[in-house]
Amino acid sequence: MTSVNTAPAPDNAGVDIEHVARTEWYHRLGRYERPSTAKATLQILDTFGPYIGLWALMIVMLKHHVSYLFVLPLTVLAALFAVRIFIIFHDCGHGSYFESHRANKILGYISGILVFTPFEQWRKPHAVHHATVGDLDRRGDGDIWTMTVDEYKSVDIKTKLSYRLYRNPLLMFIVGPPFLFTVLARFPHPDAGKLERQSVLITNAAIAAIMVAAAFTIGLKAYFMIQIPIIFLAADIGTWLFYVQHQFEDVYWERHGAWDPITAALVGSSFYRLPKWLQWFSGNIGLHHIHHLKPRIANYNLQQCHDEMPELQTLHPISLKQSLATLKLKLLDEKAQKMVGYEAAL
Repeated sequence: MTSVNTAPAPDNAGVDIEHVARTEWYHRLGRYERPSTAKATLQILDTFGPYIGLWALMIVMLKHHVSYLFVLPLTVLAALFAVRIFIIFHDCGHGSYFESHRANKILGYISGILVFTPFEQWRKPHAVHHATVGDLDRRGDGDIWTMTVDEYKSVDIKTKLSYRLYRNPLLMFIVGPPFLFTVLARFPHPDAGKLERQSVLITNAAIAAIMVAAAFTIGLKAYFMIQIPIIFLAADIGTWLFYVQHQFEDVYWERHGAWDPITAALVGSSFYRLPKWLQWFSGNIGLHHIHHLKPRIANYNLQQCHDEMPELQTLHPISLKQSLATLKLKLLDEKAQKMVGYEAAL
């Protein structure tokens, strides 16, 4: 039986993943794909409950003219819960949160409204992302724009500047994510089908209805004072998580002819080891190699899967401190098979 190399390594290059799909341990992962109504219900209560409670508390504080300086820290905490809501939304998109397709769809729409993301429209590019991650010949849908060193050298100055602007940390992690969630997500994609367009309309109508209700109750000013910092910060955090999951130094990229989906899952997705409290708020999404290996494992089963499957514990994790170093990675060096900085293209 082929298995993952159990010897610790400084990177993921030594992982033996050949024929993983035919190994006994890979098939044992199926036990973790079974949704748990009890776990899902508990997570809904400990996520949506505090989120709604924080909203209520901040509304009361503003109504009683408490200084906004005391309200603002609560928006940060609410933003962390919004990230956790997005993970639930994400699992519903994979159909992994509940056994019922209808239940996944209903909760997916509800959570999508809270995080300003149309459920059906988001599912399509995300499914493409899972089907193409690490495939150099199928880039461009549901992923982060990544050029190779040779490609960067060959493009014109306008494309170089566009790429540098796109990869600029200020735009990618601060300005861009809120714009994506609050503005771009309000419009159907050019190739959107009927279902995707309907999800955009439903989500937009629900957000508008909430705003109208706010206008006649707490006032739009109070609504925006709470909602804007929440969605902006949550969008920035979520984008950072997605970036680190697929933009680390030894990340797997291969041309389509040699591309392998199992390798792409195990070596093309990071094991982002976060502090326990951040892991909780991010719904275990740092165990991203497991998620890509088996997308139908709900977030509430990921840690158990990791703990009980030693074959999945050999990949070198990225710590919170180490993840900051990924900011310098801009291009893929195909020959060295690693991400590098712009200096490699000089």
